[in-house]
Amino acid sequence: MATDRFIAPDYYQVDDLLTDEQKLIRDTTRAWVKKEVSPIIEDYAQRAEFPKQLIKGLGEVGAFGPYIPVEYGGAGLDQISYGLIMQELERGDSGIRSTASVQSSLVMYPIFTYGNEEQRRKYLPKLATGEWMGCFGLTEPDHGSNPSGMLTTIKDKGDHYLLNGAKMWISNAPFAQVAVVWAKNDEGDIRGIIVERGMEGFTTPETHGKWSLRASATGELIFDNVKVPKENLLPNVKGLKGPLGCLNSARYGISWGAMGAAMDCYDTALRYSQERIQFGRPIGGFQLQQKKLAEMITEITKAQLLAWRLGVLKNEHRATPAQISMAKRNNVNMAIQIAREARQMLGGMGITGEYPIMRHSMNLESVITYEGTHDIHLLITGMDVTGFNAFT
Repeated sequence: MATDRFIAPDYYQVDDLLTDEQKLIRDTTRAWVKKEVSPIIEDYAQRAEFPKQLIKGLGEVGAFGPYIPVEYGGAGLDQISYGLIMQELERGDSGIRSTASVQSSLVMYPIFTYGNEEQRRKYLPKLATGEWMGCFGLTEPDHGSNPSGMLTTIKDKGDHYLLNGAKMWISNAPFAQVAVVWAKNDEGDIRGIIVERGMEGFTTPETHGKWSLRASATGELIFDNVKVPKENLLPNVKGLKGPLGCLNSARYGISWGAMGAAMDCYDTALRYSQERIQFGRPIGGFQLQQKKLAEMITEITKAQLLAWRLGVLKNEHRATPAQISMAKRNNVNMAIQIAREARQMLGGMGITGEYPIMRHSMNLESVITYEGTHDIHLLITGMDVTGFNAFT
């Protein structure tokens, strides 16, 4: 079992921009990842299995709904603290961060923001500890980047709603007790509704055969005439504004999380370059290897400053969806490029489970696609700066 020797890069002393509380939260999460995630994650990724025993620890370190107020079971933390937790979790594995991201931004956030007091009291405390796990039903087999075309419906049957349809590529689906599902009502409006495991006609078949996010549980949500109580409808939002608000929170977390994967790849490549001897000296002494490392640390540093500034804007409630899109697109693309370069530096060893780089590289192929693809985020930025909509 490999020892986790990770040392976080901080070329521009970004730590000086963090509060003592933020650094404590980050360091606590980092220590937990080193102790609980790093020793087992390669084995679970090889077996394509999610390590469910980590759920309790994720709850204990505050990874579930860290910005949710304490009165509902959250930690009441700020947005930079949330980002730092996501950074450390994805440094361990994107799948572990995905589990926490979904729980926080796609399940707890909409219940807190769009739900009523009864729904908050019922669901949030159990979701915060991990006693209940949740998932988010938006993407459908034929509607990914265009969620407005969804076919899933809820029909008013007087004393309940009747839910029909299907969602796919749903993280946490195979074991989630709660699903926040988005569907069209009789008027064609998109509404959010809370579906619980055990409701007749609700099934969650697992997705197999993934080459990416192998240590994350992914599945489908199938609704076959599911009777959902009317009190499970999220009352305080209507239209795409609901799911897109959730995605903004999740994309923000991803912009931090991807840096964790990039940092791990960089740290691994740097250490390898200092220890690997070729032609009578460490490969880190050769110009092309130094070029790769210099470019990696430069891009990581730029991403750190981008994420930190976005966190400040989020804390001040001034961050725009377009700003969040820019950070998600830039930081994930940065991470995947670093993973590829780091893999090359390790040669054949880079594809083995002895090092984390190939696992990160495969995971990031999913991260660059979900919560808005690389191209979609590019168009969001383009529309924001030109005023022209290129989507239609």
